Amino acid sequence: MPLFQQSVVNKYLNDVDKTELQNAWQIFTAHFHNAAMQENIRNLKEEEYQEGFVRDLFVTVLGYTLNPQPGYNFVLEKKSVTDATKSDGAILLNNNVIAVIELKDTGTADLDKISNQAFGYKHKHKNCTYVITANFEKLRFYINDATDFEEFNLFTLSQQRFALLYLCLQKQNLLADIPLQVKQQSVAEEENVTKQLY
Repeated sequence: MPLFQQSVVNKYLNDVDKTELQNAWQIFTAHFHNAAMQENIRNLKEEEYQEGFVRDLFVTVLGYTLNPQPGYNFVLEKKSVTDATKSDGAILLNNNVIAVIELKDTGTADLDKISNQAFGYKHKHKNCTYVITANFEKLRFYINDATDFEEFNLFTLSQQRFALLYLCLQKQNLLADIPLQVKQQSVAEEENVTKQLY
């Protein structure tokens, strides 16, 4: 089930810098819509492309700074607070984990199989709101719970769907909790529609 009401998404997209969005789309398509690149990605194992995927999407397209760069807000292999388990990646705000990322290669076609693992990591970071799972081709984005998510096929993503991915995952947007605000306003709008019907 979708996370958001389209009317609420549209309102937030109006505030997105169109030039930055267009530039990100150009960089994104040059990489993820390149047929030869897609074929190469499909042939890579998780550990072979994990860091590359983070750089290609989260750093180059979405604007994060990967550790060990100064002022980093993205780390790989983030150890849980409570035990020795590690998520493949995490997005930080003021040194607190606000998003965990669990990655597999394209051989893992069913992303449902990794959501439990990813949410296990989420629950070990008390300030964590967002969960991202991906198999290098498809990416799922969750807010707080596993019942609803947005899924994006990176290899066939339309410009309209890319705008939603950008709204959810671009550094400034995520660090400002924009996705959570969009979800909360979507829920409120749904409740208003239901009240009007009854």
